[in-house]
Amino acid sequence: MRTIEIRPGEESIRLGQLLKLVDAVPSGAQVKDVLASGDVTVNGEPEERRGRQLHRGDVVSVVGQEDVRVD
Repeated sequence: MRTIEIRPGEESIRLGQLLKLVDAVPSGAQVKDVLASGDVTVNGEPEERRGRQLHRGDVVSVVGQEDVRVD
């Protein structure tokens, strides 16, 4: 499992930002398509909102990719 740290002073990161940061999508324009496909889960639950706020301890899974934990 890969770990991504939230920047100091911040409490959360948006799902769309995280997906771009870990190269789960090649561009921001494709985030919506990946989410709509149902290939993304947050803490085991399907998620389609790119603006979903992720907090420390959340685990994001994308089909075909290594899981990512927010730290």
